[in-house]
Amino acid sequence: MTHSVMKTDIQKSTRWFRRYFSLVTIVVFGAIIYMIFFSDTSVLHKIEYQRIIDSLQTEVEITRDSVLHYRSLNSRLTTDPEIMEQVVREQHNMKRPDEDVFVFTNE
Repeated sequence: MTHSVMKTDIQKSTRWFRRYFSLVTIVVFGAIIYMIFFSDTSVLHKIEYQRIIDSLQTEVEITRDSVLHYRSLNSRLTTDPEIMEQVVREQHNMKRPDEDVFVFTNE
């Protein structure tokens, strides 16, 4: 008896499934799920691409700030000899006779 009851339950669920879901519907849902999660244009890929874009934009801003700083420094070096001396002394750890120089390094 339990076998026949199970068989009728399976037949009822199969009929219900066939009534509400056609092969076209299953294929369409399958294609949508594939496009959302597994294709090159998936949501997960778009999130990853946006994260990469954000980090690159941050890097561009940092580089732009550095470029502006060095352009300003370059223009001041050509016009102001005191700035030139300061930059050379900082880069080569040179000092005047009346001053002390402390060099800090990150280790």
